[in-house]
Amino acid sequence: MSVEVVRELHAPVALAARACTDLFVPPAGSPPTLNARALVVGTDGDFTLAATIRAELRATFDAGALLLWRDETHWAKLALERSPAGRPTVVSVVTRGTSDDCNSVALPEPEARLRVARAGAACAFHLRSGDRWELIRHFTLGPGPLAAGVLAQSPTGDGCVAEFSDLELAARTLGDVRSGE
Repeated sequence: MSVEVVRELHAPVALAARACTDLFVPPAGSPPTLNARALVVGTDGDFTLAATIRAELRATFDAGALLLWRDETHWAKLALERSPAGRPTVVSVVTRGTSDDCNSVALPEPEARLRVARAGAACAFHLRSGDRWELIRHFTLGPGPLAAGVLAQSPTGDGCVAEFSDLELAARTLGDVRSGE
């Protein structure tokens, strides 16, 4: 896996994914692909990490994503990804041994403000829509330390550049997972 642990994440960050890179453990049992490029920072306690992601989405599944990382079998990503229909889409993947995958919201352009959060053992993914956060997913990766960061992938393409701006990592606990506040 190309997870690089850094001391801090500074905006803007641009990550270039090579061809045939992904972070996915197929539920059908075929071999995992764990070679996407990621930068993560260690976290303590509850936190939120938000960023505006803009990505070149030339091939199916090209993506820029926010990542929660424990190890190669426990992680989750919230991505701005090109769907098989060719549309920019908010996609979440939660991996606890194997990955599950959920397409959520199709977007008009390849840009989105996304946020990952941890509150105790619970995690949440949100999309900024207008003046509010919309819950995309609520789940757990279990207790223990997590790193948080950014990722770029291009599983079927020749590469993808993802740009992350307005990065905000805050030590805080969400008061309401549903509203994101």
